Amino acid sequence: QEAYLQAIGAPAGELAEPTSTPKLPDTVEAVKSAAVRNHPDMQRIQHEIKQAELNVARAKASMGTSIKLSGSMSYTDQEADNFSSQSSVSVSASGPIYSGGRLSSLVRQAMARRDAQRSGLHITRNRIEQQAGSAFALMEMARAGRKASEEQIRAARVAFEGVREEATLGSRTTLDVLNAEQELLDAKAGLISAVTDEYLAAYRVLAEMGKLTVDSLNLPVQKYDPTEYFNLVETAPSSGSAQGKALDRVLKALSK
Repeated sequence: QEAYLQAIGAPAGELAEPTSTPKLPDTVEAVKSAAVRNHPDMQRIQHEIKQAELNVARAKASMGTSIKLSGSMSYTDQEADNFSSQSSVSVSASGPIYSGGRLSSLVRQAMARRDAQRSGLHITRNRIEQQAGSAFALMEMARAGRKASEEQIRAARVAFEGVREEATLGSRTTLDVLNAEQELLDAKAGLISAVTDEYLAAYRVLAEMGKLTVDSLNLPVQKYDPTEYFNLVETAPSSGSAQGKALDRVLKALSK
């Protein structure tokens, strides 16, 4: 209960048993493919590679020539027939003449970091595929464990009914009946654990696929959209203005 309260933020009420496990691909290859496409770590490393490529371009640009165009104009009107105006335009060019190899070193450094990020992409891909494959195997094991528990319950029930019938005929004692009933109860408890393991394994597969999200699960909760938040605050007014205070109220409402 305390773990539920920490995760959800409210005490547990009437909890309904899930009707079925989430729909998942039938093959490990499909799970791995979805994981490579959607896993957050893959998206993160791809953005880091793009950033590294931009850093290489910036380092190369620092070795080139930069041209600056500037202009100014002024107008002075002191009296009715006494005024003056001035205007000027200037063009300047600048660039490194000698840097002692510093700029070339910075370019090589940026390229090395870019190549390291690209290597990291392959490492991340292999790790994600391995984790997705392991999660799928654990899910298959959990499914097999649930089926085995169901068969164990059926066998224990048949045994219990047989022992109870024999007890009515005098060939079994009350202790034998109680032992058989306990075995049936243990089998039912084992099924509860097996079903729990199956659900946990299924959602672990979803997590490795990058699908353990509000959108994928269609959860009735408020979703945080970083793009919408950025658009909201991109041209935000100052906090002291009326518009700023109104925006603060909106942000506080969104955070609840």
